[in-house]
Amino acid sequence: MMLTSPSLSRLPGIAHAFFTREGGVSQGVYASLNGGLGSGDERARVVENRKRMAASLGVAPECFATVFQVHSPDAIVIDKPLDEGARPHADAMVTRRPGLAIAVSSADCGPILFADVEARVIGAAHAGWKGALTGVIEATVEAMEGQGARRDRIRVALGPTISRAAYEVGPEFTARFLENEKANARFFAPSSRQGHAMFDLPAFIGERLRKAGVERVEDLGRCTYADEALFFSYRRMAHRGEADYGRHLSAIALKA
Repeated sequence: MMLTSPSLSRLPGIAHAFFTREGGVSQGVYASLNGGLGSGDERARVVENRKRMAASLGVAPECFATVFQVHSPDAIVIDKPLDEGARPHADAMVTRRPGLAIAVSSADCGPILFADVEARVIGAAHAGWKGALTGVIEATVEAMEGQGARRDRIRVALGPTISRAAYEVGPEFTARFLENEKANARFFAPSSRQGHAMFDLPAFIGERLRKAGVERVEDLGRCTYADEALFFSYRRMAHRGEADYGRHLSAIALKA
């Protein structure tokens, strides 16, 4: 039902999980642990799935917080549960409150969990190519620092993300990254299709973390596109012409 990071698992007072698609009640293309409130799945099934995720982290269902993700560089600080009917638009959260799980959804983008156990500050970020390029990682680190964390103490785990082998992009995509920084060329490999390239999102995320001063980074190395049994994938759905797809949730909490 879930994957964990060995490095985060060693930290005292932290509960975390990268939930897979296993262990829920959803059916069809959403089978079975779909956590996406924005998907076309039956809401009652999604709510039940989220209850199961909250329970596995030892928090109450109402203390399992997610935001309305918009592929932005925005990170917010929260100190209380969020109203599901009025979730703020953002792509990362930071908290100091024990017993409050913060979670991000993904289905190819990079789910990143952060922790500074000495400061008792945690973070969770959704980093697709756009968020990673425009600064969601840096914003999360800065928000954690604002709550007393130190970037040299922060430990990070990157969960299941689409791999370079499955992420073909067009020339306009590559150009956008090269315009930002010429050195970004190293994150692109030749594709079998002329004018296209294979983009290494996990490596790009790792580089942005290191540039932000976060050195202790663990990549679980799991590809969402390649492993259909465990993971949802937006790109796999698009390639097959399916109507919709499920979303994973990746969450972290300070134990009460």
